[in-house]
Amino acid sequence: MIDVIVVGGGPTGLMLACELRLHGVHVVVLERSTERTRRSRGRGLHTRSVELMDQRGLLERFLAAGEKFRVGGFFGGIHKPWPDGLDTAHPYGLTTPQAVTERLLEERALELGAEIRRGREVVGLSQDEDGVTAETADGTRLRSRYLVGCDGGRSTVRKRIGVDFPGEPSRVETLLGDMEATEDPATIAAVVAEVRRTELRFGAVPDVDGNAGVYRIVVPADGVAGDRTTATTLDEFKRQLRAAAGTDFGVHSPRWLSRFGDATRQAERYRVGRVLLAGDAAHIHPPTGGQGLNLGVQDAFNLGWKLAAAVDGRAPEGLLDSYHTERHPVGARVLDNTRAQITLMGTDPGAVALRELLSTLMDFEEVNRYVTEMITAVGVRYDFGEGHELLGRRIRDVTLKRGRLYELMHGGRGLLLDATGGLSVDGWEDRVDHVVDAAEELDVPAVLLRPDGHVAWVGEDQDELAARLLTWFGAATR
Repeated sequence: MIDVIVVGGGPTGLMLACELRLHGVHVVVLERSTERTRRSRGRGLHTRSVELMDQRGLLERFLAAGEKFRVGGFFGGIHKPWPDGLDTAHPYGLTTPQAVTERLLEERALELGAEIRRGREVVGLSQDEDGVTAETADGTRLRSRYLVGCDGGRSTVRKRIGVDFPGEPSRVETLLGDMEATEDPATIAAVVAEVRRTELRFGAVPDVDGNAGVYRIVVPADGVAGDRTTATTLDEFKRQLRAAAGTDFGVHSPRWLSRFGDATRQAERYRVGRVLLAGDAAHIHPPTGGQGLNLGVQDAFNLGWKLAAAVDGRAPEGLLDSYHTERHPVGARVLDNTRAQITLMGTDPGAVALRELLSTLMDFEEVNRYVTEMITAVGVRYDFGEGHELLGRRIRDVTLKRGRLYELMHGGRGLLLDATGGLSVDGWEDRVDHVVDAAEELDVPAVLLRPDGHVAWVGEDQDELAARLLTWFGAATR
C-alpha cells in the first residue's frame, strides 16, 4: 500500500512530493512522459513562490539557476515600477524556466526519497473507504491511501472522479514557441516595440538560457482551432508573424511549438473522498501575469502537510477539507484577474481606453501595490475568523536573535514563535517547534505558524494556544 500517488510530474506534483516526503510519507509520482520536459511554458517564480522555496531551503538552488526581476504591477501589459513597502523579505521574482524549476524540484524530491516513475500514464482509477486503485496504460494496478491529480488541464483524474469543470471556452488563441531567427536583433526589437503599441499578444524575447539567435515568439493565432490536438506548425507561425508585423524574422529550426487559449475553468470541488486535485487539474486560465505555475506550486504547499497528517492518522476533523476551502477562492480570484487582463489586452478602442485609464490609476502607490500583491500572491489571506490582523496571513521572513525565521522552517513543521518564553507546545512537540525568540518587525507576544507559514494564532494565553494547536495539528500525544 502506497501512502500517496501523485499523478503528474510537473512543478505542482513535484512540489507536493517534496512536501509529503518531509513528513515521511511514502509517495509515488506517476508521470506519463518518459523524460523530463524541455519546454518552458512558465518562465518564472513570483514573490510568494520565492518565499516558499526559501522556507524549504531551496532558494539558493533557484538563485543559482535564475535571475531576479522587479516588475511591479505587471497587469494586462501595463508595466509600473515596483511598489514600496511590499510585505515580503523577497521583493522580486525569478526568471526560472519551467524546465529548470521541474529539474530542481525533481532533484529535491529524489533526495528526500520520493519515487518517480516515468512512462506511466494513468488511464483509470476507483476508490473505496480504505484507499484508491490507479490503473496505468500498461495494465498495472497500484493501490494507495490517497491520490492527487496534478495531471494538467485535461486531467484524467478529474474526469474519472466526475468533477465538473465549468467556465468559458477560448475566444482567442495565441501561438507560442522557441525558435531561431535570422533577422538582426536590433531590427527584431524595433519591430516588436512598434507592433506592441497596439497588439500586446505579440512578442519576441531572446532565449532565457542565452542561446544565440533563439527567441521565444508569441503571436496571435488566426482564430480558435476546432481541434486542440492539431499540431502547431512553423508555417503557421510565419504566416501569423507576417500578418501582425509584416515580417517573419526569418524564423526556423523550432525547439518546440504550441498554442494556448484564454479559456477559464475551475473544478467545482478539489476533493472527492480520497482523491484530490491541484494545479491545472483544478483550474485553467490564460497565462497573463505568469500566475499558473505559481498557483499550482502554492496549491501543493497548502495541501502537503495536511495530506501528510491524514496519512499519519492525526489530521483533526476538517483539516483536509480546508484545502478546498482555502485554495478554491484563491484560484477563482486568479481566473477573474486573468479574464480582466485579456480584456485589457484587446485591440478595440474600448480596451485601449480602459488600459490607459488603469495605467493612470496604477500611478497611485496604493493601486500599484494592490495589483502587485494580487499578481504575486503576496496579498493572499485565508479566512480563519475574527482576530488579529495577522491571522490567516503568511509572515514574511523576519530576523530573529538566532537567525532568520525561514531557516527554522525547512523541515515543514509548525512553529510557535514565543517572545514571552512562558508558553508551551507540550504534547505537540513532535509536530510543532517551540522557538523562544523575538523579531523587531513583529510587535506581538507570540505567533503560531502552520507548516505553510500562515498565522494560525496570535496572543499569549496558553489555553487559547492549546485550542489552536488542536484545531490545526490534532490531539496532543499526552
